[in-house]
Amino acid sequence: MIKFTISAAFITVFILSSFLIEKNPAIKTARENYQTYCSSCHGEKVEAFVDRKWKHGTAKTDLVKSISEGYPDLGMPTWKASLNATEIDELADLILESLKNVDQYKFANKPTSNVFTSEAQTVKLDTVAAGLGSPWGLAFLPNGDMLVSTRSGDIYRIGKNQQKTKLSGGPTALAEGQGGLLDVALHPNFAKNQLVYFSYSAVKTEGDQKLSTTAVMRAKLTGNTLTDQKVIFEALPYSKTKHHYGSRMVFDNKGYLFVSVGERGNEKENPQTITNDLGKVHRIYDDGRIPEDNPFIKDKTARGTIYSYGHRNPQGMIKHPTTGEIWTHEHGPRGGDELNIIKKGANYGWPVISYGINYDGKPITNLTAKEGMEQPLNYWLPSIAPSGIAFVEGTKYPGWKGNLMIGSLRFQYLNRCVMNGNKVVKQENLLKNIGRVRNIKQGPDGYLYVSVEEPGYIFRLQPVTM
Repeated sequence: MIKFTISAAFITVFILSSFLIEKNPAIKTARENYQTYCSSCHGEKVEAFVDRKWKHGTAKTDLVKSISEGYPDLGMPTWKASLNATEIDELADLILESLKNVDQYKFANKPTSNVFTSEAQTVKLDTVAAGLGSPWGLAFLPNGDMLVSTRSGDIYRIGKNQQKTKLSGGPTALAEGQGGLLDVALHPNFAKNQLVYFSYSAVKTEGDQKLSTTAVMRAKLTGNTLTDQKVIFEALPYSKTKHHYGSRMVFDNKGYLFVSVGERGNEKENPQTITNDLGKVHRIYDDGRIPEDNPFIKDKTARGTIYSYGHRNPQGMIKHPTTGEIWTHEHGPRGGDELNIIKKGANYGWPVISYGINYDGKPITNLTAKEGMEQPLNYWLPSIAPSGIAFVEGTKYPGWKGNLMIGSLRFQYLNRCVMNGNKVVKQENLLKNIGRVRNIKQGPDGYLYVSVEEPGYIFRLQPVTM
């Protein structure tokens, strides 16, 4: 028999340690404490929460005071009874560190040169056109000219030496709020049939109310005149709001036309139902007919053109140059802009899941994922307000080959995404403070073209050998 001798001191230490472990469970990180105490009011991601106006200051002493003492009359509880001084200090540090994520986009100075150097490529901006206001859509004609649609309703043909010619015969658009004449796309067989497609905010009046929706008009381009106009798509219902039109268009390898439509600001009713057209990506034939294999074609309650749903406001759309898949990006609220691959019949979650919070700082949902809903390939915190999208192909930009370029309206720069397959592995801010980047396209000549709002420039990115 083996005898054990346990001292009284050891027993005392053991009992005391057990008591302390019970009273003080595993130490929580600042992020875990944020999830426990803060996320229900401020959203799941602290990176989205910090992107807001701060009433009581962002110095560390201000943050410590807010967490410790709270502002009970304004709905902010005091946490000093639940968190010790070290935990409060670490939580304040987490907020300060997250604020730096917003500050990285606040570029202090305007460009002083038309030459921009990135980690992998240097480019010079050559002005192709100016004075266009808000140049929304870009399309390249076989002879090298460019078609540009402007939100105000004008359509220009841009030739050599910045020559602008205004076309006639375009659609009538409601140029209010975020509406107007939006995207432009050429038929895949444009060289033979001369067909051009325009997305725009169509308008009608009911009583004393002006209503609008996203529509697509097809027309034939003859010289500088559009003829044979036909509205081939009209998102229903019309709405009195004047934002979240979506409106990007792209043809896939089979000749189907994909059209993005925003939820028009009504996230409670529109994106999660297939009984209307809002908050969706649609697929139609080039003449507006509905493909027989669309995912909801056999559902009598559904809109037959719907290809995917649960979208907020997709303002970027492109066909992947290798896979042929349709990629989109869309605006989140405050945080949670998304990059997605569009799948047949898929639900992209808005507003049931989101990585963002509302503009008033309150959570929209406590969920960022849910079974049966797609996860984005990438999301942005804070929101960069993406618009326009291009994959870099060819030999003009060897340092950017295979990269994905996305414009930022909010922070006025070009976002470079380094890709590994479908994964964004690195990002870089290019063309800082150039202006609100509305679109980016790669032309048949291999050059990247960027459109910038007010006063409305189109730039060619000319590679520079250093």
